[in-house]
Amino acid sequence: MKVMAGDVGGTKTLLQIAEVGDGRIEVLHQKHFLSQEYPDFESLLRDYLADAPAALCTGIDSACFGVAGPVSDAEQGNRRARVTNLPWDIDEAKLRTLLQAARVRLINDFCATASGIAALGPDDLAVLNPGSPQSRAPRLVIGAGTGLGVAQLLWSEGRYRAFPSEGGHIHFAPTDALQMELLAYLQKRYGRVAYERVVSGGGLVNIYSFLHQRVQDADAANLQSILASPDSAAAITALAHSDDPLARQAVSLFVSIYGAIAGDLALLTLAHGGVYVAGGIAPKLLHEMHAGMFMEAYLHKGRMSPLVKQMPVFIVLAKDVGVRGATLVAFQL
Repeated sequence: MKVMAGDVGGTKTLLQIAEVGDGRIEVLHQKHFLSQEYPDFESLLRDYLADAPAALCTGIDSACFGVAGPVSDAEQGNRRARVTNLPWDIDEAKLRTLLQAARVRLINDFCATASGIAALGPDDLAVLNPGSPQSRAPRLVIGAGTGLGVAQLLWSEGRYRAFPSEGGHIHFAPTDALQMELLAYLQKRYGRVAYERVVSGGGLVNIYSFLHQRVQDADAANLQSILASPDSAAAITALAHSDDPLARQAVSLFVSIYGAIAGDLALLTLAHGGVYVAGGIAPKLLHEMHAGMFMEAYLHKGRMSPLVKQMPVFIVLAKDVGVRGATLVAFQL
């Protein structure tokens, strides 16, 4: 079965055509795009179709696109999506006409990421906790990147189905005195403080800024340089890897809080099928994630510590997990 799939983001978009069947995905054509270079998604899609071999673009059975933004419920069999960081409105009906495909589905990008877990192999995962996995048990997918995504995978009718959530927006719950100071600092800025204000790219910047203001002799120019960077979180990570003490402390605090919320949501999900840490940040902090701070906070659940220890924990290394998930959803339409 020939399907088209995409991971549509505010910065980059990845599109592919693949042949799917017998539990395998054979990618026939794939291309990355800079999203900001296009006025709308349809223009980008037309460029992709013009670039791909003509024979591949005919006879597409179905298509699915994971979109970094809200997706409306189906109205008269039609969904619409708006990309959060671009003025793009995407409409399933228009895409069906453009692709000449009877079945087109728009889903949230993190729902696509969760759906892609089923397409991962051992080399796509780094093990943080082997646990005692249970077949067909619930799975939790959590991923820090631009925001904090959370989804559950539940077994139904012979396969795992992804159920999206807004779990990244639950209240931040500090676990020690330093984190309580961080909460008070962020409350002055935001009022209500959700985990996404702490566990995300912007969250790492918030943590670094908080720690910076606690140090009386901190270099203000250094902070301003980081805040002016096009990718402030990456700048902090680079400083941490060059042994800057404040940046290292920021990353350590970030990883610890990440582990704490992962453990809390593992309890909520009873994720005996596994906890999958996706998103763009974890692979870039692989050393720090393996150093123990993440799992120490994940396991710090009092009487429930033995329970969460039974649940396997993995870091998702595959950068294309979102488009893999969209491919599987397209196949299942």
